[in-house]
Amino acid sequence: MKKILAILMVLCLMLPAFAVAEDMPVVKIGVFEPASGDSGAGGKQEMLGMQYANKIAPTVTIGDTEYKVELVYADNGSSTDKAPTAAAELVNQQVSVVLGSYGSGVSIAGSRNFADAGIPAIGVTCTNPQVTLGNTHYFRICFLDPFQGTVLANYAYKELGAQVAYCLAELGNDYDTGLTYYFQQAFEALGGMVISETFPTGTSDFTSYINNATGYGAGVFFAPCSLAYSTLIVDQAADLNVNFALMGGDTWDSNMVLEAATGTNLNILVSTFYQEGGNPEFDNGFKAWLNEDAEALTNNGGNDIIAAVSVMGYDAYFTALEALKAAGSTDSKAVNTALWNVTLEGVSGKIAFDEIGDAIRDTAYIKSVNTATGAWDFVAVQGVN
Repeated sequence: MKKILAILMVLCLMLPAFAVAEDMPVVKIGVFEPASGDSGAGGKQEMLGMQYANKIAPTVTIGDTEYKVELVYADNGSSTDKAPTAAAELVNQQVSVVLGSYGSGVSIAGSRNFADAGIPAIGVTCTNPQVTLGNTHYFRICFLDPFQGTVLANYAYKELGAQVAYCLAELGNDYDTGLTYYFQQAFEALGGMVISETFPTGTSDFTSYINNATGYGAGVFFAPCSLAYSTLIVDQAADLNVNFALMGGDTWDSNMVLEAATGTNLNILVSTFYQEGGNPEFDNGFKAWLNEDAEALTNNGGNDIIAAVSVMGYDAYFTALEALKAAGSTDSKAVNTALWNVTLEGVSGKIAFDEIGDAIRDTAYIKSVNTATGAWDFVAVQGVN
């Protein structure tokens, strides 16, 4: 499958995009992502992977018929209040399968709409266990927070030598609070001490929290929050000249974090799904596409650094195509049934689902900010042991 995708990417770059017949039947894939709100930047980068994949493979053969694949967008606004309305929009558009969302809280909030309509959803980077728990329609291709939290705790304790960890989460945010909980459980099991606090939505001044971490003698400051907050934390931690390491989950894997950290003396580490360089064929094709499309480049933060969420969006799109082909139908219920047995060798690794619909994954990438070059440095491929 990797070779096939590589050939498709090369052909796409060498030849003009072929015209899709106007009378070709259409299959709709819903894109349930934040294009606005606190997670809007991350949602746009996740969508870039889907959009690039749609350019590479704009059609799919289902049964004996070739269909044009149409991406149907609904902005969930990074808000659990807006998510059900966005989900209902996709249901009304009669999509066969949904991709998303960036953000576990909005995924959970929109889930009931998809369940009631019999439409399967493929979570891309929504890592909270509650997304798939107790249902048979929500799948995901990313690792989960119990795994991610343990990976980060192990690295903080064993590799960084931290004995005290300070955890900070946005109050009421399922992703933040869930991931800090699993980090704390794992870190304390290793023998470390954890101080955990929350901040209210809309906070812009984090100096008191940063000073608290310093006062407790923390060796690591773990704050797996959205980009709207993580960049502020980076800026303010640099101003306070902190000595502890900053750690984030997959939401920190963004060129916005890189930009905020460049030129500082901070030690910033994140866990994520992909490191640029892991698949040169994909990397080269995606970068070329970004640089040819001004809007796409803007949505990527103004440069062609590859975010792991874009890779995951790309893999999610091809997972949906495999499910449509396996179903032999555009009927959403048939696609739901077919998804359980879909396997795919994606850019981010092998994709397969367990009995809950979660991805079978046992490793994560740890990478750090090179504050001199403004790029990510690969640190390790990390498991839970």
